[in-house]
Amino acid sequence: MNTILIIDDEEKIRILLSRIISLEGFEVFQASDLKNAKKRLDISDIDVVLSDVKLPDGSGVEFSKVIREKHPATEVILLTAYGNIPDGVQAIKNGAFDYITKGDDNNKIIPLVYKAVEKVALNKRLIQLEKQLGDKLSFDNIIGKSKTIQSAIESAKKVAVTDATVLLTGETGTGKEVFAQAIHNASNRTKHNFIAINCSAFSKELLENELFGHKAGAFTGAVKDAKGIFEEANNGTVFLDEIGEMPLDLQAKLLRVLESGEFLKVGDNRPTKVNVRIIAATNRDLQNEIENGNFREDLYYRINIFNIQLPPLRERVIDIEELAKYFLAKFSQKAGKKMTAISPEYLEALKQHPWKGNIRELRNIIERSIILSDSLELKSDSLPSEFQKNHSVSSSSKTLSAFELASAEKIHIQKVLNYANGNKTKTADLLGIALTTLYRKIEEYQIK
Repeated sequence: MNTILIIDDEEKIRILLSRIISLEGFEVFQASDLKNAKKRLDISDIDVVLSDVKLPDGSGVEFSKVIREKHPATEVILLTAYGNIPDGVQAIKNGAFDYITKGDDNNKIIPLVYKAVEKVALNKRLIQLEKQLGDKLSFDNIIGKSKTIQSAIESAKKVAVTDATVLLTGETGTGKEVFAQAIHNASNRTKHNFIAINCSAFSKELLENELFGHKAGAFTGAVKDAKGIFEEANNGTVFLDEIGEMPLDLQAKLLRVLESGEFLKVGDNRPTKVNVRIIAATNRDLQNEIENGNFREDLYYRINIFNIQLPPLRERVIDIEELAKYFLAKFSQKAGKKMTAISPEYLEALKQHPWKGNIRELRNIIERSIILSDSLELKSDSLPSEFQKNHSVSSSSKTLSAFELASAEKIHIQKVLNYANGNKTKTADLLGIALTTLYRKIEEYQIK
């Protein structure tokens, strides 16, 4: 049942409106002033507020703004004995659904209430969808328990609450856009736009237009002004994927945005001012690109304020099972199949694979296997032939010979781990390898 709150200091009007609206099947509450109205709004889920403009302790016009801020799904209809245009305009600006005159517009009240209730249903649905999307794109939904991915998540959480520019590095398919979206959603810019663009997907001219927009007449076909991504994302976040592919002259324009918060649209001679946070990502070694003359050194130091390195999937083998189960649930539903299980052979084949395409490759393999599978369980016969070959080789050599190099490596790592009393950071230092490599070796050789 939809709920209506009537706010009016005249008791007769409250009672009359209450009777009329109750007959339509709505639950009606009453309040004689703003103080009591606030109490009712705090304890009841009110759908529509009908409020007089002039009340003993304040203005209904200003109160409509308070309602919109604290109760965004609630709609407000303002009633006044003496309608005037300025009040009506301000009421709509403050978020009121409508503004009508008592007496003259009495026959409009019930139809207006029904329209407001319809909008409330849409408001609630939108808020629910936004919450679901926010939950989906939060740090809590980044899958993985390995120390490498958890370390990246912790770093991202710390920088998210700041306005610092972030550079995400790592191989293709490691989830850089997922991290960028999570950082935005955890920031104070979350209510504003997050816009992503792949810098390698456009020519120089098109990329400049996409980023900065243009003025009418700037080129053939530019019949009106157009906003670019930076203007559309004002007060929000711009995610520049594959920034290492950006042409040098556009890098200079990006540097200006970072340094002064302004840029020139194509065909314009007056700067446009914006307030955006930039998150950039690349799978290239930007320092090598600087040495080769492909990337500006001054831009590198501006975007590399806070760097987060995302690990490749082969260095987080421990996460493969959880990721595979997530994709199984997602794509089996999409394919209309009730698949819930993964065979041990299939899982072992996944763990032995080098994953050059990382999580993106794993996602595609799982979806392909679901399409090919005729059973309720993912089995190794639904994997591509290269998986079958790799798995058979790895299975045949699973028991390491004492003469194999891998066997010597396993024994040496075990000895150094024992020497370091299980301290993996110290072990990695003593071995002269990265900590992520040590974790991979421990998992690969099943070292205790």
